[in-house]
Amino acid sequence: MFRKFAVAAANALGSSWMFVTNVILILIWLVLGPFFHYSDTWQLFVNTATTIFTYLAVFLIQNTQNRDAQAIHLKLDELIRGVSGARTHLVNLENLTDEELAGLQEEFSRLQKKHVKANEEGDPIPAD
Repeated sequence: MFRKFAVAAANALGSSWMFVTNVILILIWLVLGPFFHYSDTWQLFVNTATTIFTYLAVFLIQNTQNRDAQAIHLKLDELIRGVSGARTHLVNLENLTDEELAGLQEEFSRLQKKHVKANEEGDPIPAD
């Protein structure tokens, strides 16, 4: 149930009508300023409302991003498994340590440089 709510809320938060609604609410708040003599209560109202809204939105958006990232990882893992000759040990890279990821990054940088050099020299691309 929370998942469905989080998706709906995150989609609503990112919509153009939500932006327009918030601009209108801020304009109303500004127009009401003179009627409340720009009091501390008038200022506190918008500060409190925006703080609470932002605080809750952070968790909803983070939940949605976590699920989206997980779905993307699963799709990429499936593509890696399905490609002939692919290095299937690259599945689940997100579980590696920072040092292991840095090592892989260096390996891919070396491979990329090797391919660029071979391409510039007109040689066939070396097998890896």
